[in-house]
Amino acid sequence: MEASSSPISIQTTPLQDHPEASPKPYKKSFVTTLMEAAALRSHSFKEDTYFISNLKSSEKKALQELKDKLVASEASDSSMWGVPLLGGEDKADVILLKFLRARDFRVSDSLNMLLKCLAWRKEFGADNVVEEELGFKELEGVVAYMHGYDREGHPVCYNAYGVFKDKEMYERIFGDDEKLQKFLRWRVQVLERGINLLHFKPGGVNSIIQVTDLKDMPKRELRVASNHILSLFQDNYPEMVARKIFINVPWYFSVLYSMFSPFLTQRTKSKFVISKEGNVAETLYKFIRPEDVPIQYGGLSRLSDLQNGPPKPASEFTVKGGEKVNIQIEGIEAGATITWDIVVGGWDLEYSAEFVPSAQGSYTIAVEKPRKVAAPEEAIHNSFTPHEPGKMVLSVDNTTSRRKKVAAYRYIVRKSTALVPTTFNYAN
Repeated sequence: MEASSSPISIQTTPLQDHPEASPKPYKKSFVTTLMEAAALRSHSFKEDTYFISNLKSSEKKALQELKDKLVASEASDSSMWGVPLLGGEDKADVILLKFLRARDFRVSDSLNMLLKCLAWRKEFGADNVVEEELGFKELEGVVAYMHGYDREGHPVCYNAYGVFKDKEMYERIFGDDEKLQKFLRWRVQVLERGINLLHFKPGGVNSIIQVTDLKDMPKRELRVASNHILSLFQDNYPEMVARKIFINVPWYFSVLYSMFSPFLTQRTKSKFVISKEGNVAETLYKFIRPEDVPIQYGGLSRLSDLQNGPPKPASEFTVKGGEKVNIQIEGIEAGATITWDIVVGGWDLEYSAEFVPSAQGSYTIAVEKPRKVAAPEEAIHNSFTPHEPGKMVLSVDNTTSRRKKVAAYRYIVRKSTALVPTTFNYAN
């Protein structure tokens, strides 16, 4: 496959004389104001670099004290995630600093947390859980799964518990304590897979990103499981999450967050990102490239793509309210096959694709006729093989909306030496 080197132009046609395109002043409701306040983050979380030279003198002292106490303990020869806690040098320092940070560099508390974590890992068998077959195939890629990386290289873990609104599914997974414990073991397995991708190195990637989808989540039914998961992760995986992104957040969650926010530490609040329904793609694109965002969240990444190596990069653009954007892919040769993916966050606009031959007198071919794309639709994937040279024009028409939307596309052209009849290959 050979990527086209043809120039691409994005033409923007502003809407004129369309009354709906002009925003009108409106009075915000109390709930709307609270949701917007909750969505605004504090200063963005700055992850520790774990360079010893960057530590305060008091923090360096605490690190050495923790090592000394660990030497004197029964856990002096222990390791965690394959790293000896004493003698593991830089990698060991990263792990020990996580426990210190979680307890505000109080050495005794940090040591107590570390020893309890080591005991739990031994009893739970955490070092080998990744290799176990736990039989949750129906939940993989749906409920909790690692998928791609953010813009800074952090592995991303997605969580979505909406499937458990189905009572039969809920009973099958959480019907009794034995089932609950098995699910918790599976959930730890997912997290351990993500941690295995970390560097445990100063200046490296030493934490993951958590994206939690609250859509249709049966909060009352999942209270017990949620509390167990939260307790396990807080006690045994300190400072492993660089950012927590909540998407499809219902209004009451935002209200509760705005009420409890004053009681959270600045460090904790700086890790939170809250996004209401309709803003999912816009929020995720700030932290994750479109080709790494799952298609169900307005991205271009399908689970099957992960088996084919690194994703092909996408180009990002914005569709403003009252505008139509044309993406022109020029220089397509006769017999070449162009394949493209395109998505607009929260669609709810008109999309079309046409092939414009270079030769005068040739007819433009409607590859995909104009149609309204509904908000929940996933990325469009399609291909076309022309019998004459020309350009492909992908159009997204947002002229009936006042809202700006994020979007992305990518394409690849496979050249052919043989001339073939025009063909269409639809795979939306």
